[in-house]
Amino acid sequence: MITLTDSAAVKVKELMAQEGDEGLMLRVAVRPGGCSGFSYEMFFDTDRSTDDVLEEVSGVKVVVDPSSAQLLKGATLDYRDGLQGAGFSIDNPNATRTCGCGQSFS
Repeated sequence: MITLTDSAAVKVKELMAQEGDEGLMLRVAVRPGGCSGFSYEMFFDTDRSTDDVLEEVSGVKVVVDPSSAQLLKGATLDYRDGLQGAGFSIDNPNATRTCGCGQSFS
């Protein structure tokens, strides 16, 4: 499943703490759409289906639906904060093509 860099884990924990809900999990999903065919979706969630994959990664509970898990196997979530802007990015070895925005792949 997806791994988190240290900087991504720190930022996710910080954002979860701001929400103030101990039951939050980071949901990472792949949805049809975007300029290259698929797009990434990330949000905090408290609901989990019985077939969801749940792993604790660097102290963060990460939940992924089964179809997204296949497309995210071996992927890494990173967070960067610099002069060029701040944000999360996903390095996905399963992507054969990505768009310029970095949010879409095929």
